[in-house]
Amino acid sequence: MRRSLAPSQIGANDSVFKSPLLNSSKRKKRECTKISLAQKSLSQSLSASDHEILIKQILNKPFKVPIPNYVSSYCGKSLGLKRTQVRRALHDPDEPNALVLYRPPYIPEHEKMKMNANDIKVAVVVDPVLGNILRPHQRDGVKFMYDCVTGIQIENAYGCIMADEMGLGKTLQCITLLWTLLRQGPDCKPTITKAIIVCPSSLVKNWYNEIGKWLGQRINALPMDGGSKADITLKLQQFMNTFTAGRVATPVLIISYETFRIYSNILHSSEVGLVLCDEGHRLKNSENQTYQALMGLKAKRRILISGTPIQNDLTEYFSLVHFVNEGILGTAQEFKKKYENHILKGQDALASAQEREKAQECLQTLTSIVNKCMIRRTSNLLTKYLPVKFEQVICVKMTPLQTQIYKNFINSDAIRNKFTGSGDKNTFTTLSSITTLKKLCNHPDLVYDKIIERSEGFEKAKDLLPANYDIKDVKPEYSGKLMILDCILANLKTNTDDKIVLVSNYTQTLDLFEKLCRKRCYQYVRLDGSMTIKKRAKVVESFNDKDSKEWIFMLSSKAGGCGLNLIGANRLIMFDPDWNPANDDQAMARVWRDGQKKPCYIYRLLATGTIEEKIFQRQAHKKALSDTVVDQNEESLRHFTSEDLKDLFRLEENTLSDTHSKFKCRRCVNNIQVTLPPENSDCTSDLSNWYHCADKKSLADIVLKQCWDLAKSISFVFHHRSAEAEAKIVETEDKENVQETKRRKIEIDEDYSEPDDSGDEDYK
Repeated sequence: MRRSLAPSQIGANDSVFKSPLLNSSKRKKRECTKISLAQKSLSQSLSASDHEILIKQILNKPFKVPIPNYVSSYCGKSLGLKRTQVRRALHDPDEPNALVLYRPPYIPEHEKMKMNANDIKVAVVVDPVLGNILRPHQRDGVKFMYDCVTGIQIENAYGCIMADEMGLGKTLQCITLLWTLLRQGPDCKPTITKAIIVCPSSLVKNWYNEIGKWLGQRINALPMDGGSKADITLKLQQFMNTFTAGRVATPVLIISYETFRIYSNILHSSEVGLVLCDEGHRLKNSENQTYQALMGLKAKRRILISGTPIQNDLTEYFSLVHFVNEGILGTAQEFKKKYENHILKGQDALASAQEREKAQECLQTLTSIVNKCMIRRTSNLLTKYLPVKFEQVICVKMTPLQTQIYKNFINSDAIRNKFTGSGDKNTFTTLSSITTLKKLCNHPDLVYDKIIERSEGFEKAKDLLPANYDIKDVKPEYSGKLMILDCILANLKTNTDDKIVLVSNYTQTLDLFEKLCRKRCYQYVRLDGSMTIKKRAKVVESFNDKDSKEWIFMLSSKAGGCGLNLIGANRLIMFDPDWNPANDDQAMARVWRDGQKKPCYIYRLLATGTIEEKIFQRQAHKKALSDTVVDQNEESLRHFTSEDLKDLFRLEENTLSDTHSKFKCRRCVNNIQVTLPPENSDCTSDLSNWYHCADKKSLADIVLKQCWDLAKSISFVFHHRSAEAEAKIVETEDKENVQETKRRKIEIDEDYSEPDDSGDEDYK
């Protein structure tokens, strides 16, 4: 059998081997004749058949990857070939949906030939892995931050503040920018080689997980979430001493503020391309050690993340701006003289027209400078992606026992002497007295030890306690707010499958919640400062599981007010207010986040006429300042004078709501709302533009309606919703739910009636 057209194979059909050396001349002549005849016949047959030519053309087509819809890499890598030396972007800027952060000016090809290859700029394009999942506002945020850290926004300034409100994806935007800077640049090389992320200790692991979630194995990060001093020192030294001219194996360090301050001498040893500070409002005091340690870092590119850049005053605002772009607003003294004094005068409710005009001029000048390095979007954007949210501020009357103890405390000689000037003025004791009153508003159990010891202000309080008073068995009827909480929990347990988050500033209050849950046989989980960082992630993951039996999540606002995603719950109760509105806002943002599928209900409880309402009023005043300066809301209302805010130690007994009284509300007549809120208002609007309810008729939440008469301690409610368009849909769903509830024969008590206020002295 012939195996080929080789001369040795043509005509070799004999089974006996014959040496080519025998009869060589005859064999050569014969073989040449056969070869020429074979080639001639083959060429004739091919030329005679068009089909053969067609098949040959098909078989000669270039190789294609046998994968459906395969798109070759833009970088143009070819197997076995040397990589092209043409300078080009890492990703194609002309791809659909490409997010181009920098596009070089057009240069004709003949001009490029004359230029030095190293002078040709290339486009900077966000990795499609991230660019394709960014929402429109997130794409704008990444572009703005890139312009800031590369000096495009402000000449010789390379910092910015990411001031988006909670839930808008600040973390994802910063990770996108970080990954882009580490991989690309207009000069066809990475813009930075190393970066440090500084955040609260509870968020170190969260940042590490987020980077892994979005980038997978593309990048290595070093989280400093524990270890011995020697181990931490070694890791930090290795990170800082890494050669920065080429690609770094572990380019990202994630470290807490406390650890950064302790090991700042190591972190100051070499240059870092970028520092990113999460929860950056911690840097509000330029005099503290953490601020000074971060200022000493050799990093010209600085990003500060804070949803609340103004928490208390404009001095803190200056500190944040000064950190990212040093000197842009001058010194602290120059800032105070040029901006702060005039703006604060204009914020007072009694300010003259001239003072307000001057304040507006200063404000416009300030915002024109700061807006070049700060981007701010409100949570209104979330209404496109999330279910409706109902926020309710509930004023709750104290019980007679609480009221008597409260009045005895503020009228006692020891307390009055401190604030009339006849006693020693001590800031510590003043703060202690405020804390004591706040705890009393929660429940008398929280101040029981001081009552028994007959401490200052409680000399006669022990005589007011019932004879059978026992702190081992929690009594909700001794506290107006705890009665409301008890009713809401019972209603949810009976009629819904909703989960709820209970938030307080005090672990003592969480202890009280635990007693109540054990008494009612409710399953719960608790997170406070005693829980380790590693365990927190497991607890949150378990709670968010639909099949978990725990339906109550107790949360300390100090320990877990930020960074937690509790979308397993759709209701949240803020049991007591904090002086800092940012702390409360952070805590209340735990449930209304990406991934939430159900309508959310937020309850804020305030003891009527007490120090809690005074604290809430201060929050409103600080928010008005933030709305004016950060959000440029010129129509931000000024309800409180400086004197109103100073009068903390007074109990307003004859009021439904001290806050509503100070509003001097024109939409309500005799505590009855006669004019609806503006059409464009929502729960981010000023509280005076919310719904005002002195009865349950216009409440949107069925659960709160059912609890109004059961607890008999609610005096007033402010409420609103996140967005009108979505709200209409949810309102329809609520009606359907009510009908479904009736069909299932879950009866609502027919004895419910409108509260009769004629016999209650508090309503006169």
